[in-house]
Amino acid sequence: MKVGVSILGIFVADTAYLAKRMPNVGETITGTGFAVGPGGKGSNQAVAAARAGGTVSFISKIGRDTFGDMALKTYAEAGVTPKVVQMDDMPTGAAFIYVNDGNGDNAIIVYPGAAGTIGIGDVEAARETIEQSAVFVTQLEQPAEAAQRALEIAHAAGVTTVFNPAPAEPFPDTIYPLCDYIVPNETEAAAIVGFPLDTLDDARRAGDALLAKGVKAALITLGGRGVLYHTARQSVHVPAVSSGAVIDTTGAGDAFVGGFSAALSRGASPVEAVRFGCATAGIAVTRRGTAPAMPKIEEIEALLQKGGAA
Repeated sequence: MKVGVSILGIFVADTAYLAKRMPNVGETITGTGFAVGPGGKGSNQAVAAARAGGTVSFISKIGRDTFGDMALKTYAEAGVTPKVVQMDDMPTGAAFIYVNDGNGDNAIIVYPGAAGTIGIGDVEAARETIEQSAVFVTQLEQPAEAAQRALEIAHAAGVTTVFNPAPAEPFPDTIYPLCDYIVPNETEAAAIVGFPLDTLDDARRAGDALLAKGVKAALITLGGRGVLYHTARQSVHVPAVSSGAVIDTTGAGDAFVGGFSAALSRGASPVEAVRFGCATAGIAVTRRGTAPAMPKIEEIEALLQKGGAA
């Protein structure tokens, strides 16, 4: 019996800077806050899924350094099983994150470090972990060919596949038919389909375009407008779930993907899993940071029972 969630992705140390605005080139400004913590889309999703009640394995590569130690400590605390290779000749990745201290908007530069060397051989070495999971998740912070090979392995083994095409990098069209669920945000979806998603009808049109490329279901996250779950037979707009004032949106998408995948792995229906993911993100954005902001299953269930709505 297939159990839990396996995730291929990268870990980076998030270095987050709070300020009123981004500096211009050649300009120095004074910030209002600073923090260092665990990050990387795949890693954040793994922590989110584990805290949301999933049995989670994380496949990646890190350096044998201080940031690598941070990664292993993060997984031990969250209950994630690390399937990671430690490299002696490459550093663990890092990210520069600017957060607007007024509205929580962010801008990010990511250097993947050791995880940038993830290749097909690394994915093949993790084949058993992928094949034994109920749900497999990946993104585009590691090389696209590694993501594709992992999706091929999962698809062939009957594992439910979740592909988060983030960041908005080009990837082969051959990935689409391997996706049970593709989960772009509105910016990433616009980059794929070639038009902005200003309205819900635009999002549905984008969903149709993604289905035409071969995916089974499109989940388009729309920030404060919630999520569109779109298949050939069903199109459901799930509103955002609010749990308080939004202070940092940095890990919102990862919180959603982790919560959604954890719920799916426990047998929830897709729409139930989307709502669970929305609640996971709704709590995360009320806290600073990425992985440290991910809520526990008890918090998510309490918010859903309370009927939180944006």
